[in-house]
Formats: sequence, C-alpha cells, structure tokens
Amino acid sequence: MRNQQHALVLFADYFQFYVCDAEYTTDTGVLWDDVTTDRMLAVGSDLIAIGTARNMAVPVMLELASEEPADDFADWDQIIDCAVCFSSGKIIAFGCTENPDDAARFVIEPGSYRARVSYGALNDLSADGFEGRDHYRVQLWPGAPTPIAVIKRRPEQA
Repeated sequence: MRNQQHALVLFADYFQFYVCDAEYTTDTGVLWDDVTTDRMLAVGSDLIAIGTARNMAVPVMLELASEEPADDFADWDQIIDCAVCFSSGKIIAFGCTENPDDAARFVIEPGSYRARVSYGALNDLSADGFEGRDHYRVQLWPGAPTPIAVIKRRPEQA
C-alpha cells in the first residue's frame, strides 16, 4: 500500500466520529459506556468510534501506511492503539449523525489493521466549548488484531 494522508473535517455531533469499514455492522448505539467514554475511544470489529473534546466540526488527519508509524508521542495529548477489520477493502470516515452514504471513502487492501488514534490540544477550548484547537489523527496499517492499549493519557483538565 502506498502511504497516504487525508485531511478531513468531520462533524463530531455527540462528541464522536467514526472510521470504519464501508460495510460495517457494528451497532454504534452499544459501544459507549463509562470506560469507553472516559477513554474517548470505543471499538467494534469493523468500526472505531473516536471521542472528541467538542461536538462541532473537528479536523481529522487520516493516514494509511504500510507499516507502524514512527513514534511522535510527545506531540500529542493522548494516544491509543487498537485494531479493526476492513473486510470490504473500503474505509469511510464520518460524524455519527452524518449519512454514511455521503462519507469520505478510501480504498485499501481488505484485512486486519492496527490503528493509532492521536488526540491533540484537548484542553484548548473556548469557555463555551464551541471553539478550540483540538485535532485528531487516525493512523492505519496492516497488522494482526491486538487489544486496546493506551499509550499516552490526556492531561487532566484545569
């Protein structure tokens, strides 16, 4: 696979957006609980639900790579690794109330992928929570399924 970067702006209604197989079957209504909400990440077999600091349009960088990316952990507030299966060979990215049929689509080799979700500037929000510099990155590369691993935890809010 050729390495690719895609800059997206997704409407994170209900403080979340999805990166998933274009033919996902995960029931997103049952993913969130106290643990996943606190972690800001919920994972189904074919879908990653990423929690956000704001329920507004947020910048997301989607990176498709052939191997695990280099460590740039110091640049991010929070980093979580997980795994997902893209059996259709197509990925979509969209906000949870957006129509998945209208989602940005990306073609990849079908199979199991590792994912690294990075969260930046989570505590840099306006007093009303509508404006902010929060930003998100989802890196995907082929790899065997692994458990969710919190690499770096977000700083406590002031």
